[in-house]
Amino acid sequence: MFDRISIRWRLALVSAGLTFVVLCAFAVVFGQLTTSRLRSDFIGETATAATRLQERLTISPTIPAGYRISPSLELYGAPNKAAIQLYWGDRRPIPGGSTPSAPDLGAPTVQGTRETGGYLIETRYALLNPGDDVTRQLSFPVWIEYARPLEDLERTIHQLQLLLGVGVLGGALLALIGGAALARRSLRPITDLTAAAQEIARTRDPDRHVPEPPTDDEVAELARTFDEMLTSLEASRQETEGALVRQREFVADASHELRTPLTSILANLELLSDGLEGDRKDAANAALRSSQRMRRIVADLLLLARNDDRQPATRQHVDLAAIAREATTEAGALTEDHELDVAGDQPVIIDGDRDELHRLVINLVENAIRHTPAGTTVAVTTGSDANSAVLVVEDNGPGIPAEQRAQIFERFVRRAGDHGGSTGLGLAIVRTVAESHGGSARVEDAQPGSKFVIRIPLAAVTRA
Repeated sequence: MFDRISIRWRLALVSAGLTFVVLCAFAVVFGQLTTSRLRSDFIGETATAATRLQERLTISPTIPAGYRISPSLELYGAPNKAAIQLYWGDRRPIPGGSTPSAPDLGAPTVQGTRETGGYLIETRYALLNPGDDVTRQLSFPVWIEYARPLEDLERTIHQLQLLLGVGVLGGALLALIGGAALARRSLRPITDLTAAAQEIARTRDPDRHVPEPPTDDEVAELARTFDEMLTSLEASRQETEGALVRQREFVADASHELRTPLTSILANLELLSDGLEGDRKDAANAALRSSQRMRRIVADLLLLARNDDRQPATRQHVDLAAIAREATTEAGALTEDHELDVAGDQPVIIDGDRDELHRLVINLVENAIRHTPAGTTVAVTTGSDANSAVLVVEDNGPGIPAEQRAQIFERFVRRAGDHGGSTGLGLAIVRTVAESHGGSARVEDAQPGSKFVIRIPLAAVTRA
């Protein structure tokens, strides 16, 4: 999923992720140190306050009964919200020796620090020395419990942790936004290169160039390299087009020039064959058949060359059904072992070249005859479907292997088992003629056999 997002957001996410990891590590270390320092300071302040109270504490009897405790426990503990409890040496509470609402912290046992009921308690054992007037000052031991609530410390630690968490998330978010903005700014030259390349691909204008960034960095080098590549590709394309134009012109000229001598050769061979007997007649007939095959090849090459050169052809209203019947009858003279069936009596009018369409049908029928065994039925059907004329040529032969269907319409491609019986141009001409008429040609599986479907747009008057 990470690879599916843009480079800009990948850079921003990586930047934010690294920042998040660094801030998390900082927050953990700083939080632990600060928390330890806060707890240490809290314990130290509590111990100091308890020690000062121990040093300043005096208890004097009053008349008629009672004790005066100095300093005032309530005032002494107020700054730290502390609770103070005094006990005699035998751990009995001293009357009046506690702050108001002081919780029961338990009787003191030993001096030191402990935590109980959400309080940090400092316990001190003090022996009050007698003064000048022994009737006013006690001279026996006293236990002092000085307790501070931990909720203030925990609240401070929680606020610190919350502040660190917000800082980590905020820093990561700022890193994400800043990384996205920086990546967008850094990738803007590449975005401009992409837009320019897309515009060149859309317009196919060889004179356009990609913009070169003002900075001399890796992106500028990429732009220069890309521009040089476009220049080289344009030069190569012009060379290739020039070679193809010369090749098409040569094929067209050669095919056109060969038609006249071939016609003369065919006429002479026909006359010669009529006047010979025996082996000489057979040799003349073989030469006649080879010449006829050569004439067809020349005609096929001329048709393909003219289509490659996109020469405009004369179009007129023709009946595809009538052309199919005529072409099938002509192709039927080549075989006595196949059954040809023509269906479709209704006229199917299209705008097309009659000779090229005639060649299309003959090639399809001859292809079916050539590649199917004796006794195979070849069915030719014409009709219309929506705005298209449909020509279907199918047989119940062995069919076409699936691996050959993708390239069967390519030039000079022969089907399996063809050892020189065809030129490999028949089906290429079928597709060329269909596409030159604005249609399409495809092969389907007839189960059994093969099925060729040709679609050509109907004439405008027919659609109307």
